[in-house]
Formats: sequence, structure tokens, C-alpha cells
Amino acid sequence: MGTGGVERGTIEVAEALVEAGWRALVASEGGPHVRELTRVGAEHITLPLASKSPLVIRQNTVALSDLITQKSVSLIHARSRAPAWSAYAAAKQTKTPFVTTFHGVYGLGLFGLKKLYNRVMVRGESVIAISQFIADHIVKEYDVDSSRLRLIPRGVDLSVFDPDTVTSARMIKLATEWRLPDDGPVIMLPGRLTSWKGHELLIEALSNLKKTGRLKSELRCLMVGPASPGSTYRQRIESKLLAAGLNGHVQIIEDCRDIVAAYMMTDVIVSASTRPEAFGRIVAEGQAMGRPVVAPSHGATPEILLPGVTGYLFTPGDAPSLAGALVQALGISPEDRDDLAQQARTHIVENFDRNMMTSATLAAYDEVMANHGKDVS
Repeated sequence: MGTGGVERGTIEVAEALVEAGWRALVASEGGPHVRELTRVGAEHITLPLASKSPLVIRQNTVALSDLITQKSVSLIHARSRAPAWSAYAAAKQTKTPFVTTFHGVYGLGLFGLKKLYNRVMVRGESVIAISQFIADHIVKEYDVDSSRLRLIPRGVDLSVFDPDTVTSARMIKLATEWRLPDDGPVIMLPGRLTSWKGHELLIEALSNLKKTGRLKSELRCLMVGPASPGSTYRQRIESKLLAAGLNGHVQIIEDCRDIVAAYMMTDVIVSASTRPEAFGRIVAEGQAMGRPVVAPSHGATPEILLPGVTGYLFTPGDAPSLAGALVQALGISPEDRDDLAQQARTHIVENFDRNMMTSATLAAYDEVMANHGKDVS
């Protein structure tokens, strides 16, 4: 239960189950978000479920089968491949309904050899795709009957990502802590410090703006997100910033305890992922906060962003295209910015609300259990 979309979705659905009067059990290797699971009323069971060892997977199958019997589990929902193999086998042994969520474009490996390993994620009686992009990928690569597919996009917690709840004091605290100037535009790339999130691409785009005389001297770029333990990626970014002469423009912030206020004090949110995103949490959250979003035109992003209305798309991996999108986003008038903020917020409220996601997930559970003659009242 670390950080990421899989873990966040697990917590949100567990909370919805508890609120609906069910008992929510979550089995995982543990991690920092176990405490949050407990807070929402779920019960956590620690098992070595991340292991890909065939022996450990068999041991986990036995442990899960026993757990299912002891706790009278009505349905199993798997969200990751290694745990899914144990869960699938345990579901078969105990004749328990089995649901999966396909969270990403898993690598196929050399000659597609990993496809067999990945295929467990389409063995659910109901297979949840978190975007149309993922649904299309499932049908193309795994030949899944569309009748088993359920398109349930991830959602934003609109009670948290709400501009009206962010006080001036919260923004002033961050601005002071990060030593931001009182004036001048601020752009932010939120996300873990890992190469595919596009930090280096953003540096290239800023360098392009500098070389073409379009980089305002007062502009600040915030790269907000934790680095992986032992990673040297931050040092790589810092070396590129130094070589491009952008040190005065870019700040790397690994510890941000108020990302909602950070969104609010930012003029433009940037998603620069070099690989297609299965959903695009940053794109959705940025719009929920009424901020123009600049993002690559691949993966699920075009499903979430309304080009020219709530943000701007750029050619994936293309620094000049990203630079051009930044100029557009930074150049909109105050009146147009207000209009964009209203339309962006409304778009997320109507299409990507977390409560819509949890309700649709519980409805998928009801459908599967009804097929097994189980009481869903």
C-alpha cells in the first residue's frame, strides 16, 4: 500500500464499501497507506503478495483461500498481477466471484512472452478498465469479450480538490516555504521523480523558450514529487538544469504536504509523461482546481482534457510542441482564465467524480454477485 493510483483506488472503494454497510478486507504487503485503510474502516491483512515466486504465489493462494472461508468473503477484487494469480486460484478453489481492474499497459516482454503473465488481469468475471484507452488496449491485445468489460474511469475526490476550500493562509505558507516571488507566472509538474514522467522533456521545453526569447525572467517552474529511494534521477535533472542555465527558474520539491494548495497557487499544471498514461490523475486534478492543464496527446489524456477549452495538448515527446503549449496556457487573459476555471471544474464534476467511480464499482460487484445467486441487498 504505497503511493499510486492502484493504492488510491483501493482505499476509495474500501471506504465506499464500508459506507454501504459491507465489510472491506484488503490483503497486501503493507505500506504507508495501511493506516488510511484502517481510518476508513477497512481491515488489512499482510501477506507477501508482491512476490512473483511460484512457490510464494502458491502459499498466498492457500492463505487467501483460508481467509475467504474464515471471513465469509463474498467477492474478490484483484488490482495487480502477482496478487491476482493467487487471488484467481483462491477464487476458483472457494467458488468466489472474481473481479479485476486493469490499471495500465503492462509490458509484453520479449516476443510477447509476458502476455501470459499479464492475462490474469482479464480473467475477472467483470474486467474494469480505468479509461477507454485501457479498454481498447484490453480488447486489442487480449481479445476480451466486450460483454465482460466495464469502463469505470478513476475519479477525483472533489471535496478535497476544491478551490473554495483553499485559504490564502495555506498558499502563503507554501509560497514562503518555497521562497516564491510575489509576482510572475508559476507552472508545476506534479509527480514522482522518475524518468518517464517527463521532467527532462519539460527542461528541454523551457530551454527552447529561453533560446527563442519567450522565457519570462520571473517565471518559476515547480517539479513537485518524491524521488525513489536510492535513485540518482534528481541529480540527473539538476545537471541538465545547470547545463541549460535554468537553475533560477526551476525548483525541485520532494516533500509537499499540501498538494491542493500547490495546485491553487499555480498558473499552469503540466503533465509531460513520455509514456501513455492509463488515466492521468494530474490532468483530472488540475482541472478540478480550475487550472489550465498542458498535457501530451496520448494515452487517456484526450479523454479527460478538452483541448482549447480546459487546457492544451502537445505532441508527445516533442519539446518545441510543449513549449508552444506553455506559451498558449500562460498567455490567456484573466477573463478567459476565469471561464476556463469554471468549465474545467464542471467537466470534472460531471465526468470524473470519485463518487461516480465508487458507485459504478459497487454496481459491478452487485452484478457479478447476482450472477452467482448471491444476495446483494
